Amino acid sequence: MGMDSTLKSSPLRSFSPMRVEEGVSSKEEKPSAPTFADRIAQIFNKNVDTTPASSVEVPDISEFSESENPAVSENKSEEQFSTIDFEEIMKSMETKELGHEVPTNLPGGVVLDQLYSIAPGELNSLLFSPDSSFMRSVADVQGSTELNLGAWDFENGSDSLKRVITYIKAPSKLIKALKATEEQTYMIADGKAFAVLASVSTPDAPYGKTFKAEVLYCITQGPELPSGEQSSRLVVSWRMNFLQSTMMKGMIEGGARQGIKESFEQYQKLLSQNVKLADVKEMGSEKDQVLASLQVEHQSDWKLVVQYFTNFTVISSIFMGLYVLVHIWLAMPSTIQGLEFVGLDLPDSIGELIVCGVLVLQGKRVLELISRFMQARVRRGSDHGIKAQGEGWLLTVALIEGSNLAAVDSHGFSDPYAVFTCNGKTRTSSIKFQKSDPLWNEIFEFDAMDEPPSVLDVEVFDFDRPFDDATSLGRAEINFLKTNISELSDVWIPIQGKLAQACQSKLHLRVFLNNNRGSNVVIDYLTKMEKEVGKKIKLRSPQTNFAFQKLFALPPEEFLINDFACHLKRRMPLQGRLFLSARIIGFHADLFGHKTKFFFLWEDIEDIQVIPPTLSSMGSPIIIMTLWPGRGFDARHGARTQDAEGRLKFHFHSFVSFNMAQRTIMVLWKARALTPEQKVQIVEDESEANSIQIAEEEAIAKNLLPVEEIEAKSLQVVDEESEAKSLLTEESGSSLGAEDINMFMVYSSVLSLPTSFFMELFRGSEIDRRVMERAGCLNYSHSPWESEKQDVYQRQLYYKFDKRISRYRGEVTSTQQKSRLSGKNGWLIEEVMTLHGVPLGDFFTLHLRYQVEDLPSRSVGCNVEVYFGITWSKDSKQKKRITKNILSNLQDRLTVMFSVLEKEYVSGT
Repeated sequence: MGMDSTLKSSPLRSFSPMRVEEGVSSKEEKPSAPTFADRIAQIFNKNVDTTPASSVEVPDISEFSESENPAVSENKSEEQFSTIDFEEIMKSMETKELGHEVPTNLPGGVVLDQLYSIAPGELNSLLFSPDSSFMRSVADVQGSTELNLGAWDFENGSDSLKRVITYIKAPSKLIKALKATEEQTYMIADGKAFAVLASVSTPDAPYGKTFKAEVLYCITQGPELPSGEQSSRLVVSWRMNFLQSTMMKGMIEGGARQGIKESFEQYQKLLSQNVKLADVKEMGSEKDQVLASLQVEHQSDWKLVVQYFTNFTVISSIFMGLYVLVHIWLAMPSTIQGLEFVGLDLPDSIGELIVCGVLVLQGKRVLELISRFMQARVRRGSDHGIKAQGEGWLLTVALIEGSNLAAVDSHGFSDPYAVFTCNGKTRTSSIKFQKSDPLWNEIFEFDAMDEPPSVLDVEVFDFDRPFDDATSLGRAEINFLKTNISELSDVWIPIQGKLAQACQSKLHLRVFLNNNRGSNVVIDYLTKMEKEVGKKIKLRSPQTNFAFQKLFALPPEEFLINDFACHLKRRMPLQGRLFLSARIIGFHADLFGHKTKFFFLWEDIEDIQVIPPTLSSMGSPIIIMTLWPGRGFDARHGARTQDAEGRLKFHFHSFVSFNMAQRTIMVLWKARALTPEQKVQIVEDESEANSIQIAEEEAIAKNLLPVEEIEAKSLQVVDEESEAKSLLTEESGSSLGAEDINMFMVYSSVLSLPTSFFMELFRGSEIDRRVMERAGCLNYSHSPWESEKQDVYQRQLYYKFDKRISRYRGEVTSTQQKSRLSGKNGWLIEEVMTLHGVPLGDFFTLHLRYQVEDLPSRSVGCNVEVYFGITWSKDSKQKKRITKNILSNLQDRLTVMFSVLEKEYVSGT
């Protein structure tokens, strides 16, 4: 029931495209002579007949009944069917061998998958019996008219049971009412499972003669209900079957996908009003239902022998062997001659020598086939059925089937088997002999893991010999961090590799990841990490974890462990935050409106090194993370360098708490990348060092002033809701961008010096160094100004506070950006500062904005305004007190700086 109505129809009219075609050519609605749109369609369609789509004659059973009254046609159909009862036909179908396996879902996707409290046979009768009113109800809901249900009949006396349905699809805004012909064919009907393939053609639709829409209805027996009643599972899938090549294929499929989805939502709603839905909670989880429906294909040894050895090599060898045996029986014994003696009969001619060689080669090949078959039989048993042990994250993989697997032998087939690898553990499937489209239906379970896995690798091999290197037919990778686990419950995975891509090989998998330890899995993991890190790790709230997941588009099972303010070293250091979780390490920054965000897996890291402080790192140690070759390319925009082997290197420095950050990073990396034996050894080696570090920190804590002690303890009383808001603020891009921060003026004055001399404070000159040292900034260093974009420059600063400014003599890393004031003779300098080595320095970031411009009324003088803002990455009860102390200190330092600058100008003049 085509076009737009097709997209929003029941199965009676959901199989023809599509609303996208309405926009392609609305002029094709006219059934008259060829139009301009018809000629355009002929250009897009290859090998298309020049006759317009509307005038093509398509064999249609409905043509014989169009002139009849619809009611008469319906009565006629019922009378025709009354001679043979539908139930009797179904019983006769059980005795016919249409097929022993339920067809696989069509590649277009599954649009309905539901369990119903009804026996499979009863559901089949409801949907497809001519006596059922359900089909007519669907047509009424969808607005279809002139519905004519043909009688079920065996086509041309064969075992194929078919019927033809015709109807008129409801018109849409752009497409008139269209006649559709639907042909339904039973593919399996054994009493327990039913499969009906419906093929719908709408030749009068735009491009309608280039395709048919196909929908597969599969009814299988579901799990037994607690009440003892039977249940049925109805799965509906679809695809577009293109009869001719067309350039509009992508648009047709895209429009059909949404339309069919909407139509089957209505279909499912109407069906649920007629049949009670099964209670999924009572019958177990979706995983149990799906896995229970899988049945491993059992094939007798004799069938395998016949299938494997029925080839030219074996048959020709048997024939030649019999031929030689008959010859020996008929031939007379030869006399001993030449170098022969009793027991040694040598060839007497070149021809005999060649024949002997051929026989030996044939025998060798047959023996190799027999040896290969016997070895494969020994290995035929797989890891299917081995139950997982332990508590934690359980990974279950159901290998359903393969499609278009590459052939590596001369017979055009392979002997494939699959190997799954996750967290260093492998599971192997059985070998399928001589199959390019093997059916496995095997289930593999991995033992419980403390943390959720990151990646599942699957590689398909062709079995050759037990001691030869297996030929890889291709491999695939499932990244659990980039894929929602619910989407993996029924998925086709394309296989990568030269052979696989040439054949467009795919694997049909069903993957389930469950946690059987409940909410304790996060607490237990953090407790284990605390013992290795040597410090308390705070459990983050659900709001914070949700913000973290949203920031990096992570699945809901990922949880944040810790985060640190730091700099990412590239051409210019980039100030941001490093986020650590059980599976990833991520970086996020938003500096002056430039956003940077990436993450990679712990397993991607080959090595982590710590190098001593350098001038370029502003006096801070640098953590260098080197990735394995070919890994982490999604994050390559954050890498410092890439070596000749293709390994990315990431540099991080200027951590507020370097020791804590380094220990946490090393522990999390080793927990994911090292073997259990290596982990135990490292924990023992570091336990003593950790205890010494803790003792030193306790000694420092005792020397804190009461106020500072309160501030340090506020680390333990973070308001989680506010922290989550801060994290969401970072995601929205306002964390480090000064334009989005609430800034207020802290200094305003008219200085008796020109703007050009004031800018010496930001040029890296000797005046700059002297002014900063007089203001209490020791070991002052800076990078040269570098152009970020047109008329915008950026540099990095590093210095230490004098003890009269800070008791802890903390360090400062700062990023400055300068640009011209638009329409004015002046400059705008923006600065982002991070404090290191002071209590709660990791909780906030400081923002300054200097605005200076010449005064037109004075020959020498400039107006200076300084604005201040602070952003909090974590909340603290000491917010107001910290802000007040910083503000007071800043105003005093600005007064000293500008006073010294004026004296420098006077002395210079």
